[in-house]
Amino acid sequence: MTALHPDPTKPLRPEQSLGELFGEMSREFTGLLDTHVELAKVEVREEVRGVTQSVSMFGAAAASGALAVLLLSFAAAWGLAVVMPTGFAFLIVGAVWAVVAGVLALSGRARMAKIEKPDDTIAVVKEDVEWARQKRS
Repeated sequence: MTALHPDPTKPLRPEQSLGELFGEMSREFTGLLDTHVELAKVEVREEVRGVTQSVSMFGAAAASGALAVLLLSFAAAWGLAVVMPTGFAFLIVGAVWAVVAGVLALSGRARMAKIEKPDDTIAVVKEDVEWARQKRS
């Protein structure tokens, strides 16, 4: 057998006890998990940033919609009231602002749908668990 392919019937580190080997494996696995937890935290922070931007858009849409509905609706409705009954004028203006608010809400929803979970980290952690199982056997 060569140095690259040692004899499979011989232990790789005969000087170490089984307890020492399990201790080493435990330390390696713990270090690996710590690294992946840190990676997951970084990925989650990035995703939270995206969620924060989406929530901000929803908030801005709500505030803008409320102010616009309040101020412009009165101006437009009173302007339309000159050529039609006041009730119909206010109804038309309210319908227009409802459409605007719907478009803004759908834009925020579409942005929220683009946010992804940390698939890479999940896959790597699964690989690490499998590696630990193989090393144990």
